[in-house]
Amino acid sequence: MKKLIWVQFFVLLAGALFAWTNFTIELVDYLNKRACSTGCAVGVVNPFLTPCFYGAIVFTIAFVLSAVIVKKIQ
Repeated sequence: MKKLIWVQFFVLLAGALFAWTNFTIELVDYLNKRACSTGCAVGVVNPFLTPCFYGAIVFTIAFVLSAVIVKKIQ
């Protein structure tokens, strides 16, 4: 069971990093008044209203909960 929890921890870490990287790229595009280059939004759209932002939040919450579980099993 511990191995499965550690795998989950690293998958969620990778997912959160990937999601926040996409959001950061989107934010930089928005601040430079360019169209989104990641594909989350069409045209120049506020990046805080895109699926990438919401996905990053969900992945981060899941990662934090997984970190709490990892801490408790040690």
